[in-house]
Amino acid sequence: MADKQISLPAKLINGGIAGLIGVTCVFPIDLAKTRLQNQQNGQRLYTSMSDCLIKTIRSEGYFGMYRGAAVNLTLVTPEKAIKLAANDFFRYQLSKDGQKLTLFKEMLAGCGAGTCQVIVTTPMEMLKIQLQDAGRIAAQRKTLSGQAQLSGRGGAQPPVEPPAAPRPTATQLTRDLLRSHGIAGLYKGLGATLLRDVPFSIVYFPLFANLNQLGRPASGEKSPFYVSFLAGCVAGSAAAVAVNPCDVVKTRLQTLQRGVNEDTYSGFLDCARSCGTRAPQPS
Repeated sequence: MADKQISLPAKLINGGIAGLIGVTCVFPIDLAKTRLQNQQNGQRLYTSMSDCLIKTIRSEGYFGMYRGAAVNLTLVTPEKAIKLAANDFFRYQLSKDGQKLTLFKEMLAGCGAGTCQVIVTTPMEMLKIQLQDAGRIAAQRKTLSGQAQLSGRGGAQPPVEPPAAPRPTATQLTRDLLRSHGIAGLYKGLGATLLRDVPFSIVYFPLFANLNQLGRPASGEKSPFYVSFLAGCVAGSAAAVAVNPCDVVKTRLQTLQRGVNEDTYSGFLDCARSCGTRAPQPS
């Protein structure tokens, strides 16, 4: 097959470059996703993704949308390298009989890839979420402080803006987690990450491979770029929608600093039950 002619190092380089470009392009959307997933119990600062991005730019500037991006840019290359290499390895092992992979075997290969990638994904997500959500918590505290001052003064005087809390850095967070919890601190939410990434890869890799196969002009030839691009978009969108509930739970479990009146959770089931039974309240 044509894809076997591409060397593993070339695939890893391509995956790393694609990961870097992807992070750069979609990171603001990812930041909005994290903040929307974390707001709860009536303390809703944002009504939609666009509202979140607009308020983020107003309060934190344009580069505020990229808070935490350095962590992803640093770790996305090894993450994609492990994911792609593992998927290729399992596909090769499962196709040694020379037969075309069945859908079930493609799903098994995706399962193996998703399982392997959490080695890097879990600490990367753990650090990224704290950096992304710090702006939401600061904005919430600022809003509540202003409301309290207006209420106490009867609205006669403008509220005094509280001093901004220092923003954490990835290095500081890593050092604090290692000091207090050891390496396990960086792997908080590992189970939830597995429950998100394994199903994602089970859906994504087989769906992409089969959609991409449909666009091949002839046997043994590569699909045009636009076909691979569209196949990746459709497969990624379908997989993301399928695992979004697990992603919400993972985000909330990995968040270390809570806002005012926000819940803490004892585990995956407790968080999933809470997310499913408590409807959002108006702000």
